[in-house]
Amino acid sequence: MKKLFALVLALCLLCGCTALADNTIAWEEVEPLLETSGVNGNFQTFDQIAVALFIPEGLQEVDLPDDSYIGYYAAEDGSAVAVQYVNVEGMDLETYTAALPGVGATEIETGTVNGLPCVTYAVPANKTMNIAFTTEAGYILEVAIGPVEDDNAKTAAGIIMASIQAVPQ
Repeated sequence: MKKLFALVLALCLLCGCTALADNTIAWEEVEPLLETSGVNGNFQTFDQIAVALFIPEGLQEVDLPDDSYIGYYAAEDGSAVAVQYVNVEGMDLETYTAALPGVGATEIETGTVNGLPCVTYAVPANKTMNIAFTTEAGYILEVAIGPVEDDNAKTAAGIIMASIQAVPQ
């Protein structure tokens, strides 16, 4: 599995985007990939945190009895996007990143997505690509996309991850 930043860089190069550098992704550079890759969908926002992310068509919101998710979107083929907002009692991004190998994470990489410092990683046992952000409130916003088993799934996961952005208050 390619790292998110390498994946988005390769996609951007195919489409002529030039602003991706130093593990920094800006949505305006990735958005043209939607048409090129044939991905349609809509942005979803969350009441708990002023963040939006792009959810491709075919993924429907699922109400789960477990309130640990603030958003869960699934498709008939078994693919899903899970959004969690978890109290980590003030853990910063560096500490969170250091703890990831202990839960089986690989391909751990820090960067910035749409101005938000983050860490991306894979969890091979779950076949997921993940991205996490820390917040001032001492929480982690984490998005997991899976299963990521082929190039189409990797492209969709990269687009979803690159879409995450703050919503102006």
